[in-house]
Amino acid sequence: MDNLLTGSLSNIEHLFPLKEFSFYHHDVSKFIHVPGPLDYILHFASPASPIDYLKMPIQTLKVGSLGTHNCLGLAKAKKARILVASTSEVYGDPLVHPQHEDYWGNVNPVGPRGVYDEAKRFQEAITMAYHNFHGLDTRIVRIFNTYGPRMRLDDGRALPTFISQALKGEDVTVFGDGSQTRSFCYVSDLIEGIHSLLLSDEVRPINIGSPHEITLLNFAKEVIGLSSSKSKIIFKPLPQDDPHKRQPDISRAKEILNWNPQVSRREGIISTLKFYSSNSS
Repeated sequence: MDNLLTGSLSNIEHLFPLKEFSFYHHDVSKFIHVPGPLDYILHFASPASPIDYLKMPIQTLKVGSLGTHNCLGLAKAKKARILVASTSEVYGDPLVHPQHEDYWGNVNPVGPRGVYDEAKRFQEAITMAYHNFHGLDTRIVRIFNTYGPRMRLDDGRALPTFISQALKGEDVTVFGDGSQTRSFCYVSDLIEGIHSLLLSDEVRPINIGSPHEITLLNFAKEVIGLSSSKSKIIFKPLPQDDPHKRQPDISRAKEILNWNPQVSRREGIISTLKFYSSNSS
């Protein structure tokens, strides 16, 4: 189910021939009706890149609040287990490093990123309220930076931007001095972690992401090197409230889910570069 606000049917067209797959073109911020029984609901609906949620602030707040409320109501009506996709952004510009699930965060609610950060924080709060008050079977995953094939190259996040610029031989844009850090998890590892959480008994939030931290400057250099690009790195002003550090503490995921990312950053970047190289025209 997707309103395709930031998505594309081309990402799922390979699934259409499968008889067990159905697609609903719908905005979950509006009432949701799905006929028949449901076992699981996975709520991932939301713009997730700064370019998108700064362009669509109201829709971002609505899908995190009204959309989550509707999904929880559907799960309650169907007696289904629901997993909601939260984010490392609930930690804001963190004062604790690496970030563990018991850290409450350092978020500016009225800054430009607040529309996304607070939507996700509300999402977690209402999910736990449904769990505690209605006894709903809930799961919360806090997703850290993830990458892989099929990302929109213009979505404004670091890896697709770096790849797009490097493949075109354009200047690669790094904000600030590039000393801010991120931890990039390949999508197949993320999916394994989410699936393990869905099937577990853990109702507390769990971080899923790579614990291998890198500065954005070094990350840009890696992408340029692995793409054999002639691109040069240029620097632009740092956006407001951009987190200086971002690295998950995945102790809980290791202990409870027996999960640890398997794909190295080098392997993941090469795989992602191959996808975009073969799909460029």
